[in-house]
Amino acid sequence: MPTFSFGLRVLRRVFTLVLGTVLAHAMFAAAQQPGPPIVLHAARLLDVASGEVIAPGEILVEGDHIRAVGKSVDHPSTAKIIDLGDVTLLPGLIDAHVHLFLHPGAEDLQTVQESVPWRTLVAAEAAKADLLAGFTAERDMGTEGAGSADTAVRDAINQGLIPGPRLRISGNAIDILGGHEDALGFNPAQHVFSNADYANSADQLVEVMRAQHKQGSDFAKIYETGPDKMIDGDLHTAYQYTAAQLTAAVEEARRLGTRVGVHAMGEPGTLYAAQAGVASIDHATQLSDETMRLMREKHIPAVPTFAIFDYFARHRGSQDQAAREAEMLDYKIKEFKKQIAAGIPFAVGSDVGPFPHGTQAVELELMVRYGMKPLAVLQADMIEGARLLGWEGQIGQLKPGYLADIVAVPGNPLDDITVVEHVSFVMKGGKVVRQ
Repeated sequence: MPTFSFGLRVLRRVFTLVLGTVLAHAMFAAAQQPGPPIVLHAARLLDVASGEVIAPGEILVEGDHIRAVGKSVDHPSTAKIIDLGDVTLLPGLIDAHVHLFLHPGAEDLQTVQESVPWRTLVAAEAAKADLLAGFTAERDMGTEGAGSADTAVRDAINQGLIPGPRLRISGNAIDILGGHEDALGFNPAQHVFSNADYANSADQLVEVMRAQHKQGSDFAKIYETGPDKMIDGDLHTAYQYTAAQLTAAVEEARRLGTRVGVHAMGEPGTLYAAQAGVASIDHATQLSDETMRLMREKHIPAVPTFAIFDYFARHRGSQDQAAREAEMLDYKIKEFKKQIAAGIPFAVGSDVGPFPHGTQAVELELMVRYGMKPLAVLQADMIEGARLLGWEGQIGQLKPGYLADIVAVPGNPLDDITVVEHVSFVMKGGKVVRQ
């Protein structure tokens, strides 16, 4: 009798577990089913490619795609009408340089004091904050010591388990021994791990890239320069890989069907990156005429990341540190104006992480403040950003057939770019995530 009773209890538990699993799957499947069509109505809609402001503006969304765009669109009888009032509809914002696994505070200690599971939970919250701020697509430029944990965040977002932007992820960045993100300044006897994966030759670059790709990376992020110093008003930064070594990485990425983005502050590392044909040169503070010629020729965008420089200039612990950061920012602004005049392509990336997630739309404001026109910045963010992330023709514009990644901002961003810092409505893939 006791054996029978025990067996019955086990069967009940198994039945309950199976039933719960079935119900959970059913609920999840129901949540994934497309709802009724949605018509978004607003005072204005911006055609980012042409700069035309359509007033009023309407968008018909069916499933996860845009069906129609114009002053007036078809209103199916089953459609849900959302009147957003005096706002401008834009494509979802794109941040081409984020760090979901970083938060404000000592970067070098986060990887020492915080476990990877904890940092992954923090990264999920960061992804949510970025999405609610209007960033519907992002490129995560290295987990800074958390390995391939960003694969889990990306996959959880894709499966609808957690909210967040569309992600392209790199896993750890790649660095040389003693390089930019190595664990420098610690007691050597403690064997503190690097925040990046070591590769000291072309062969090792290829080997590391293959391992990262196996673990789920979408692209490779390589540190090409550092440390950085201002000497007599000029930037000096050591390169980490030769042009030939970077070319080996780019060729391997091509074989894998991926890309290489580099952290490169200045010459000659920026030149080596351009010669190798990387996908983007991030930070790009110092670019020679030859480097810019190659960037135009090969269509390699610079990603300035002004937001992080501005933040550090205002939030350093000592006056000396703040002065050094301010000198670097002033130099960067001067060089940025030369880059604009040279006609190189730009994408928008903030380097958010060391400053709070969800606040990085200030990057667009800073790019306008330092010399670009508002429309040019929006095009760099949305059209160039979509191309850089490998989603050209799918996101970055409000066009029939594109994914329904849509935000609304007060006023007109062509008159005042700061309105992108005040997003009031967010739709990603046809689902309203903020209203």
